[in-house]
Amino acid sequence: MCGIVGLFDTRGHKPISESLLEQMNSTQYHRGPDGAGVHIEPGVGLGHRRLSIIDIASGHQPLFNEDNSVVVTYNGEIYNFIELMEELKNCGHTFKTRCDTEVIVHAWEEWGERCVDHFRGMFAFAIWDRNRQQLFLARDRLGIKPLFYTLLDDGCVAFSSELKALKCLPNIDRTLDPTAIEDYFSLGYVPEPKTIYQQVKKLNPGHSLLVDRKVDNSLPAFMPEPKQYWDLHCQPSEHKSEADLQEELVERIREAVKIRMIAEVPLGAFLSGGVDSGTVVAMMAELSDSPVNTCSIGFDVNRFDETEYAQMVAKRYETHHFEGNVASDDFALVDQLAELYDEPYADSSAIPTYRVCELARKKVTVALSGDGGDEHLAGYRRYRWHMNEERLRSKLPLGIRRGVFGPLGRLYPKADWAPRVFRAKTTFEALARSSVEAYFHTVGLTTAQQREELFSDNFKRDLQGYRTQDLFELYAQKAPTDDPLTMIQYIDTKTYLVGDILTKVDRASMAHALEVRVPLLDHKLVDWISGVSPALKLNGQCGKYLLKKAMEPYLPNDVLYRPKMGFAVPLADWFRGPLKPLLKQRLLGGLMADCGYFNLTFIETLINQHQMRVRDHSTLIWTLFMFEAFMRSEAQLGTPVHQSEIRAVPA
Repeated sequence: MCGIVGLFDTRGHKPISESLLEQMNSTQYHRGPDGAGVHIEPGVGLGHRRLSIIDIASGHQPLFNEDNSVVVTYNGEIYNFIELMEELKNCGHTFKTRCDTEVIVHAWEEWGERCVDHFRGMFAFAIWDRNRQQLFLARDRLGIKPLFYTLLDDGCVAFSSELKALKCLPNIDRTLDPTAIEDYFSLGYVPEPKTIYQQVKKLNPGHSLLVDRKVDNSLPAFMPEPKQYWDLHCQPSEHKSEADLQEELVERIREAVKIRMIAEVPLGAFLSGGVDSGTVVAMMAELSDSPVNTCSIGFDVNRFDETEYAQMVAKRYETHHFEGNVASDDFALVDQLAELYDEPYADSSAIPTYRVCELARKKVTVALSGDGGDEHLAGYRRYRWHMNEERLRSKLPLGIRRGVFGPLGRLYPKADWAPRVFRAKTTFEALARSSVEAYFHTVGLTTAQQREELFSDNFKRDLQGYRTQDLFELYAQKAPTDDPLTMIQYIDTKTYLVGDILTKVDRASMAHALEVRVPLLDHKLVDWISGVSPALKLNGQCGKYLLKKAMEPYLPNDVLYRPKMGFAVPLADWFRGPLKPLLKQRLLGGLMADCGYFNLTFIETLINQHQMRVRDHSTLIWTLFMFEAFMRSEAQLGTPVHQSEIRAVPA
C-alpha cells in the first residue's frame, strides 16, 4: 500500500517544481515509509511513497515500460497480476520485475482505458503516456483506495491519495463547498465525488479519468468528466437450492481470501467477534499452514466490548491472538483525527479503528478485514427496520400516507428513550415518507428540522435549496433494481460504504503504514452476491441469513446469532464528563462563532439539554465537535472560514 501524487500541465510543458512535488509526496510519508520516488519531465511530475509488500527488491515507483514512454504511480494491490503477466507476455510484452505495478503499465499499452476491466483488486493509479500525451487516472470498483484531484487555475491537474498533499499547492482554492457542509451534517462524512472544497473532487469508485494535453495552449483549461467503467449488476442469478448457494458462497469467499494472502511481509487479520471478521479468519486458518495472527480491540465499558466473542473464534482456530484496549476516556485522538481525515469526518468508531490498526502494525504489515459484509449481505439493523416499514408503506399510496401519518408524526410526542418498536412518532413519520426519503431519514445523523435550526439564515441561502436527500434520490434512479432491499444496499454502496467505512479504514490503517485487504469486497464476489435473492440476505428478521447458515460449521452460534454491537464509543458520557468543559468553549466561540454558518443559540440549547440529561444529543454534538476541529486545522493553513467567503454552488 502506498501514496501517490502528481502534477500535469494540460496546456503545455510548464516546468514542474521538484521541491513542490517532493513536499506533496512527503505529506504522505505515513502511507509509504519504505521509500520514495519522483519522476519529472516537461509538464509532468509524478511522486510515490512505498510500503513494500510484494517484490520488495524491485518494485520501486514511478515505474516505466521498456522504452520509458509510459510511466505509472500506483497505490493498491492487483491480486490477479500473475495471470495477467502471463497473458501480457503472450502478447509480446517484456517484464523487468515480478510486481503487480508493472502489469498496469503493460495492460495500458495493450488495452488502453479498458485496462481497468482486467484488474482484480484495490487500486488508485495515474499513468502518463508520452506518446499519446495523455494522463489516465483510475480508481477501483468499490472505492477501497482513495484518489483526489483538482484542476488548478493555471491549467495544471493535481492529484493525490490524501487531501493533505493538495493543500501544499500554493495556488489551490480552498473555498469551502456549502453543499458539502450540508452533506457532512446529514451523514457525518462528505460523500463522493465531493470534498469539503469546491475546487477538489474525489474520483468516484469504478470510474476513470482521461486527460489529454491540448495542442493549442491558448484555450482555457478544461477537465473532462470521469467515465464509469463498472457498476453492480444486481441481476438475479441462476436458480439454485439454498444449500447449493451456501456452498457456493463459502467457496467464493475462500477464493477471495486466498488471493489476498499473498505477501512477502507478516500477515494477519482483524477479529472483532462478529460474523464477517470471523468468516475471514476461518477461511484464512483453513488456507494457512501456520497459525493466523489476529488482533482485537476491547473496551473498558462492558456494553461496548466484544472481545469474548473474538476469543471464541481465536481459540477455535488456535490463532496467535493479540488484544488491545480502548479506555472509556480515550479521547486524546479528537484533534488528531481532524489532521488524519483532512476534511470533516464524524464517525466516532474512527477512534477504536485507529487503535486496532496501531495494535496490528506491531505484529503484521498486512491485515485482512471483514468490511463490506453488512452492506452486501444485509447485516445492518436498519435494513430490517426499513423493510418492516416498507411492508406497511406498500399497503397505501404515498398521497394517502402523507395525509394520514404526516400529521400524526408531527403531533405524537418524541420518545427517544423507548425501544424503537414503541416509538410511534418515528413510525408515523416513516410511513408518511417515500421509500428513499424514509431510508435517508434512517441513516441521517441529523433530521431536516435539526439542520434547519442549526444553520444560519445566510448559510441556508447559500445552499440554494440543496438537500443531501437529493443524492440518495439520484442513486435510486440509477440503481439497476426495483427491489426495495437491494435498492438501499445499492445506495449504501455508493455513499456509506465508500464515504464512511472505507475512508475510515484507509486513513486509520495508512496512518500506521498498515495495508488492509478486504476479501468481502472482491468485486466478483460482490457482483455475485448482488444477484442472490434478497430473501436469502434478510430472512424475516435475520440479516446476513445466507452467510450465517453457510458458516454454521465454521463459527460458534454465539458469534453467528448474537445481536450486532458495532464499534461504538461512549460519546454521551464524554460530553457529560471529561469533554464537558470544552463544549461551550469550542462550539460557541472562536471559529464556530466567527464563520457565520450556525445558529449559536440552538447549539447552546443542544449542549444544555445534553448535559442536564434532558436529551441525548451526543451524535450531533460530536459532529459539531469534529467540524470545529477541522476548522481549527484549516485556520492554521490560512483557509477562509467566514460565511462571506463561501461561494454558493448551484443545486
